[in-house]
Amino acid sequence: MDKQEILDKLRDDDHYYGEFGKTYLSNSDIMALLNNPLDFKKQSPPTTPMVIGGYFHTCILEPHKLDKYKIVKASTRNTKVYKEIAGSDICLLEKEADDIQLMREIVLENELFQDLIQEGNVEYEVPGLVELEGMTWKGKADIVNHTHQLVIDLKTTGDINKFTNSAYRFNYDSQAYIYSKMFGYDLVFIVIDKKTHQLGLFDCSDKFIQSGMNKVSSAVQVYEDYFVNGDGDFSQHYISKTL
Repeated sequence: MDKQEILDKLRDDDHYYGEFGKTYLSNSDIMALLNNPLDFKKQSPPTTPMVIGGYFHTCILEPHKLDKYKIVKASTRNTKVYKEIAGSDICLLEKEADDIQLMREIVLENELFQDLIQEGNVEYEVPGLVELEGMTWKGKADIVNHTHQLVIDLKTTGDINKFTNSAYRFNYDSQAYIYSKMFGYDLVFIVIDKKTHQLGLFDCSDKFIQSGMNKVSSAVQVYEDYFVNGDGDFSQHYISKTL
């Protein structure tokens, strides 16, 4: 397959997150490679924040796909009606869905954010590939605004005043580095606080990008040690630190 054929296939989430997509490294692999290689490529069960975040992205970028989310008229997930409808799945509470719809309105009522998200030559959910440290990385940008020459990523946060620390903790620095190389544009984060609905626009400093580059380099080293040069045997793996 040539690059365009691969990208066309990665547009489909079933391929992007499935076995085909797992043949490439992605920013989501960095957490496991740097913190616990035993979890590398292990399928993580969906969590409530993941479902809420996915609904928020879909609400803004692909509202025609909202039907794939199940919304339950229940006050909590402990109620009988929720458990009967949800079963083993994680569903959205009606209040959560309503709040996300409100957050969407708040984001798009901001003239700058509306311009960045919707105006000009924009693409949504754009797959990409890039060679970094001798490995092929995949990614899928929320928004590529060719008019402004920016990659735009949507984030929700529990405390916008702590977003800078969260950005390093959750490897948004490596995401910014990978995506800037992948798409050839700088990356900015549009952020909304889930509690206060305060908005934020965060661009990336050279220090932030350098931190991301260092993480990518370290992650590739771990990958090569265990999965290229080694045989994936973790029986001798241990953490060594001085207290």
